[in-house]
Amino acid sequence: MSVSASRLVGLGLAVSALAVSLVACGSDDGDSGSGGAKKIALLLPESKTTRYEALDRPLFTEALKAACADCELIYSNADQDAAKQQQQAEAALTQGANVLVLDPVDGKAAAAVVASAKSQSVPVVAYDRFIENADYYVSFENEAVGKLQAQTLVDTLKAAGKTSGNLAMINGAPTDPNAADFKKGAHSVLDSSGFKVAAEFDTPDWSPDKAQAWMEGQLSAIKNGLVGVYAANDGTAGGAIAALKGGGVTPLPPVTGQDSELAAIQRIVSGDQAMTIYKAVKPQAEAAAKGALALANGSKPESTTEKSGIPSTILDPVAVTKANIKDTVVKDNIYKVSDICTASFAAACTAAGLTSN
Repeated sequence: MSVSASRLVGLGLAVSALAVSLVACGSDDGDSGSGGAKKIALLLPESKTTRYEALDRPLFTEALKAACADCELIYSNADQDAAKQQQQAEAALTQGANVLVLDPVDGKAAAAVVASAKSQSVPVVAYDRFIENADYYVSFENEAVGKLQAQTLVDTLKAAGKTSGNLAMINGAPTDPNAADFKKGAHSVLDSSGFKVAAEFDTPDWSPDKAQAWMEGQLSAIKNGLVGVYAANDGTAGGAIAALKGGGVTPLPPVTGQDSELAAIQRIVSGDQAMTIYKAVKPQAEAAAKGALALANGSKPESTTEKSGIPSTILDPVAVTKANIKDTVVKDNIYKVSDICTASFAAACTAAGLTSN
């Protein structure tokens, strides 16, 4: 935190229009003896980070279909509104959801959702972002994400012969519990790197526009000594890069990111962005779906560790640079080369050796 949640999009506008997708599935072993069909609610936080609609939602749906005999998936997206997400959770409970799979807009506010669910004996899976008192947690090693971003930035600068200079640091949303971990991990590297964090910002709602506006406001003070930008995800990276270009900063300093959004991969190919974090959403979605089904059937989900006493499956993030695009997001079929190498990126793709699958 949070392969970033780069990466992705048609949402319900109100609780009454909550999107409900019926998933008729063939069973492996997940539903035997379960006492009938199960209803699983997937509650995602927003769509400004494009991974949620383009990756998490379809991959979770696919994984649930593969694991479950006849499940009903109740889906909603909160559009970055914690109150709306609480209403969506209550609506899912009213519809008879057996498990909530919740990626919270606001980790602290999500405690009320967990309390409400538990009062009705409905377990909660904390998906991607940690929630106190959840029954199962599936995510990535979030401090490791921040460390990986920061170390790649430092390594990139040193490879270019720079050992000092100013950095701008654009963190994630203060309401996102993962953002604090990304920030902590990044500081653990940057604070002893020889580079100076000259300006820092916690981005409300992970908003690219707010990141861009903040970066624009910093340029007069730090432009001359600026050597790099730590951006916590690809959306904020895009905002920062737009501000740098608009402010006439040339050459662009290296900028980090997270979530491996398509636009970020294209920026990496063209040289506008230095790196992103690839968080393989498919195994995350699969673990969440299988864990939710186990809980719905009264069983314990498989886990690899614990966090704050909660059984957890924690996955490893990967840094993506121009050198390993083919070995990460292309190899895992997140994007085809043809998706990345559209006409405006054709020459850059050729130069990067990114010419075929």
